[in-house]
Amino acid sequence: MSDTLILIDEPRPFVRRLTLNRPDKRNALSNALRAELFAALEAADRDPEVRVTILRGAGACFSAGYDLSPEGARQPLPFHTAAGPGQWARHVVEGCFRVWDLAKPVIAQVHGWCLAGGSELATACDLVYVAEDAQIGYPPVRMMSPPDNQFHAFLCGLRPAMEMMLTGDAIDGVEAVRVGFANRAFPAERLEDEVLVMAERVAKIHPDVQQMNKRSVHRAMEQMGLRAALRAGAEIQALALTTPASKETFARFKTSVKDALDARDKAFGDYRTGGDRRCGP
Repeated sequence: MSDTLILIDEPRPFVRRLTLNRPDKRNALSNALRAELFAALEAADRDPEVRVTILRGAGACFSAGYDLSPEGARQPLPFHTAAGPGQWARHVVEGCFRVWDLAKPVIAQVHGWCLAGGSELATACDLVYVAEDAQIGYPPVRMMSPPDNQFHAFLCGLRPAMEMMLTGDAIDGVEAVRVGFANRAFPAERLEDEVLVMAERVAKIHPDVQQMNKRSVHRAMEQMGLRAALRAGAEIQALALTTPASKETFARFKTSVKDALDARDKAFGDYRTGGDRRCGP
């Protein structure tokens, strides 16, 4: 297995593809991986031969979320965020806005698990295409806190967002399209080809024009309050981490990530504890 955390190729003219390369860890987003990812995204944004970037995961899934192991969390943050209470939540929101504010479009190609921080990464992208059997959710709401990056109400609407927040349940790719998380869903075996087709269509438009097209949609969302809402949500997330339940959960993670995840999901019978379900994060 390659030691490179981000694999880079160019499968079509003007199309760069970045692959999260920790398949043995379900592409958990360690700080080291995130640092390489931001660098690769920004390099693509500067490269005149790139017009669109695809982001996908190696192995069985897109990403199971942030790396909660001591090794993954102990590494330096990939970029500076002001210290103090709520630093991590603010850092995560700033990271998503780093993707959001790139000039060139970024496409998320989602298969398998797309959970917690993985779902935040996907939503920071401009277009999201999913496998029909993908599993998208935010299970940390069960024992830890609301999301670091609370995109749910903006993308999915009040009722679907509330159901996801109050249960931590995952939705499949078809449902993700229905509620607005994703653009389109395809059978898993067709996903890569369909994403390449769409990337080629996006790449037909010159970046001088395309960056304005992208920015116009983002400005409309920001006028409706998205940027302020995500910032406010980061403060609530930081407050949630001070609760006894959240502190107890993090204490479990220090002993065993597996045991902590099992404790979180056992009562619900899903993710890792789902029996006939695919092995979750």
